[in-house]
This record gives sequence, structure tokens and C-alpha cells, in this order.
Amino acid sequence: MQMLMPEPQIFVERTLALIKPDVVDKEEEIEDVILRSGFLILQKRTLQLSPEQCSNFYADQYGKVFFPNLTAYMSSGPLVAMVLARYCAVSYWKELLGPSNSIRARRTHPHSLRAIYGTDDLRNALHGSLSISSAEREIRFMFPEVILEPIPAGQRARDYLNLYVKPTLLAGLTALCKEKPADPMIWLADWLIEHNPNKPRLQHHIPQEEHQ
Repeated sequence: MQMLMPEPQIFVERTLALIKPDVVDKEEEIEDVILRSGFLILQKRTLQLSPEQCSNFYADQYGKVFFPNLTAYMSSGPLVAMVLARYCAVSYWKELLGPSNSIRARRTHPHSLRAIYGTDDLRNALHGSLSISSAEREIRFMFPEVILEPIPAGQRARDYLNLYVKPTLLAGLTALCKEKPADPMIWLADWLIEHNPNKPRLQHHIPQEEHQ
């Protein structure tokens, strides 16, 4: 009987998290919750935005009654920006945050981060991206030096795994079975590093003019 293998997929997403100025002193506590919730912190920086930068960051809120107070609040002191990654990062981070109004969060989601650390609708302690597209825009805003490559999904993910990952892994597992090392996990890890098909290669034959 032939065993059916599940279709290969890539689920990792990135989202932006902000620890807002009035709760930066709780950074360690909040990071501990983030890590225990299955997120990786890929990038982190502490910065202070000007009112103009805050206006640009929250451009989609421009014209709303609370907009001046929002930009004043977000520029009132340093904040911590983080790029978080995990399976369904955007939705899981929004769920961990709870409702945007901290008063309502304490009634309906008492264990959420905004319920615990927030004060009201404006001073709600933390920010999270609303969608994958807004996460990409916000990450570029806070981390302009970072390179954001599109994460493969669907057929593109399957093609990538079939072309690059599975052949190398199969060759490594075959070599592992032949070698039978004392510590198979360490041996396989070393083998995969050595035989990484995407490993940069040094150019051995350098044209003469490059030495001049």
C-alpha cells in the first residue's frame, strides 16, 4: 500500500510589533510573552519617531478625530519595534494583542496584552499589523535596511521545496544511513551546511585587470 505524503507547504509569516512609549519599561515582560507564544524575534530596535514620521506611519488614519492625539502619543518617547515570525504571525499577534480599546479588552479579553498593559483606546500599549501587506509596508518603514523577500506560498512553495530542499535532504539522509554516525542529528546538520546548494562560492579565477 502506497503511503500518501502531505503536500509540502511553507507557513512562516512576518508581522510588525511595536511596544509603545508608555510601556517600554515592560519590554522584557512583553518579549517573554512573545517568545513563549511561539514567535521568533527576527529584528529589534529602539527608536523615537518625530510627529511627521508618526503621521507617515499612520497615514491610513489621516483625517480621523483621534489622529493628532495618536501622532502626539506615538512621538512622546522611545518605542521598541520588532519583526516577529511564526506560522500565521499576523493573526496570532492580533489575537495575542486583543481589542484595540484596552478598556473593552479588559472586559472581553482579560488575558490579552492590551488588557494587561494598555490604558484606554488611544494608549493601548502595543501595535500589530492588520494584514500581510500592511506588515510588509510597516516593516520596511521601521527597518528600511532590511531585505524583505516574498515568502513562497501555494504552488511556488511546493516548487521551491521540490527543486531545492527535497533533493538535498534526500541525499543527506542517504549519506547518513551509509555513515551511521554516533550522533546522527549533529552529523546531518554538518552535512547539510557543507552541501547547501545555495552556499556562496568563491571565484577562483579572477581576471588580471581586477588586481590592478
